[in-house]
Amino acid sequence: MGNAPIKSPLTASDKAITGNVLQATLVDLVDLSLIAKQAHWNVVGSHFRSVHLQLDELVSTARNYVDEVAERANAIGVSPNGKAKTVVESSGLPEYPDNWQSDESTIAAIVDILATLIQRLRKRIDETDKSDLVTQDLLIEITQELEKAHWMWQAQQA
Repeated sequence: MGNAPIKSPLTASDKAITGNVLQATLVDLVDLSLIAKQAHWNVVGSHFRSVHLQLDELVSTARNYVDEVAERANAIGVSPNGKAKTVVESSGLPEYPDNWQSDESTIAAIVDILATLIQRLRKRIDETDKSDLVTQDLLIEITQELEKAHWMWQAQQA
């Protein structure tokens, strides 16, 4: 569509900054949901069941926030793009290994992936401090939830 059907309440520059942050967050969260599902299908080991279930909780968290981020982008007049090709080209998350993974290596990989995503989100929180406090609030909420998950994954490494 040539003309955007949704008008933004933000200035053009604030919309651009915020839209880029939301798009990057969307892609990272889609990737997180796919990684966690891949890990869910391929985890093995003596703690299989608990890790398997905890991975599905992470998938649900990521998917819920994917929708919130995409809807926020729409609300400010930015069309979200969560297509597979876009995710592959744009995600900043570490790649998850192929094949079966032990519960220990699964936990270690998820801890690393969450740490990377949290660092990326904290940078975006700073970036939206002037452009859009509503989006910043959503990013803070996502970061809080993922930091809680990060703690719970790390606790299994002790």
